[in-house]
Amino acid sequence: MATDRKRFNVPSLLALALAFLLVLAACGGGGGKESEGSGAPQTGGNDGSAAASSSGDSGAPIQLGIMWWGPDERHKATLAALDVYTKQHPNVTFKPEYMAWDAYWQKLPTLAASKTVPDVLQMDAAYIRDYVARGVMEDLSDLDLSGIVPDKVLENVKIDGKLYGVPLSHNAQGLAYNKADLEAAGIPLPKQGWTWEEYFQWARDAKKKLPKDKYPIGDGANAWDWYQLYQASQGKGAIMSDDGKTFHLDRDLFLRFQNELSALRQEGVVPPPDLSLSFLENDPQADPMASGKVMTRGATVGSVSALELLMPGKVGVVNVPVGPAGGGWAQSTIFLGVSANSKNKDEAKRFVKWFVSDPEAGKTLGLTRGIPINEAIYKELEPNLEQKDKLGKELADVASEKAMPFYTAAAGYTEWTDFYKSTMEAVMFGKKTVEDAYDEINKRGQEIAAKQK
Repeated sequence: MATDRKRFNVPSLLALALAFLLVLAACGGGGGKESEGSGAPQTGGNDGSAAASSSGDSGAPIQLGIMWWGPDERHKATLAALDVYTKQHPNVTFKPEYMAWDAYWQKLPTLAASKTVPDVLQMDAAYIRDYVARGVMEDLSDLDLSGIVPDKVLENVKIDGKLYGVPLSHNAQGLAYNKADLEAAGIPLPKQGWTWEEYFQWARDAKKKLPKDKYPIGDGANAWDWYQLYQASQGKGAIMSDDGKTFHLDRDLFLRFQNELSALRQEGVVPPPDLSLSFLENDPQADPMASGKVMTRGATVGSVSALELLMPGKVGVVNVPVGPAGGGWAQSTIFLGVSANSKNKDEAKRFVKWFVSDPEAGKTLGLTRGIPINEAIYKELEPNLEQKDKLGKELADVASEKAMPFYTAAAGYTEWTDFYKSTMEAVMFGKKTVEDAYDEINKRGQEIAAKQK
């Protein structure tokens, strides 16, 4: 299956956050983009008759342009779903265009500038705010998605209180753990709803029952997005907001969090720095969990499915530790939207709602865009799913209870995220104090925010 990006990789947090975080050997996407499809842009398929400017149920012929990215499996399934829609609505045909990730985002800006974006377009969480600001996306707030999209997920994806894209699939940030090894060592399994204080204490208690070369949790000091989850959970919000014009790295929380990790490093509860920096997610030998070195690690819907393939039957999932404001995030990162310049807005809106609610559409699309957002459709698919896919859904469920919105890195902050990583690695090796690191990291962030203004 495929979701659309590598996400936060806790102790080595998914670099996905830079362009909303997820891996997708099985379900994710990452470091800012999903698994790429193959081939050049393609058009054709269900072209039908010429588009009519009217829409609705009048029976007048309507042709909807639709554009998406993805792998070949997604292309084939989507084309089949479009045929289903035309069978159910004979007056509606489609002009599809589909391509790989890079080609899609190279072409869309040109279409937006010329106001020729097709009626329906796939959109990603990393870019949707930008295209809303450009006036490309139609407001879909009048669509009734009750009973189709979970209320919590729907609220988390709204922009300034309005809905500009119908969420297609689940994604979430949680923690995976090595259930088999923890049980064998007599260590209580991580509990749902645990707080950060309980998380750190659990790690100290668990380390006492583990061999010297095994660790209950990863370090994560150099992962800006892992710290951000902590800051946001304490009610202090995202580090970057207002499209990067506002930068807030809370000093007290930063020192508290990083000093706690420093103490755990001194106590041998987290891996030594050289080992921490050698980990490579979803590599059979170098993955922190699959290698047997660390009992827990950050995971998203996609990455936990990949992890299950490496450790079949051994993986459990739990929520990211919570604070007063919640913990982790759970929201879709891939959407279907309507062009603000569409001449067939009513029909386009009907179609995007149909896309996530029609049983036959759900069966045809399967998991080509990840775990379906609609619980009823998921239930229809569930009996035939592999364990890795069921585990991805389980992670989405445990994460959603107290989930916060997804906070990605603002445009222009690549320099800062790199600087955060290198600076905190110096702290991990004892070459810099936490206090000095804060001063340097905060100064760099404030300078970038000033440029953004």
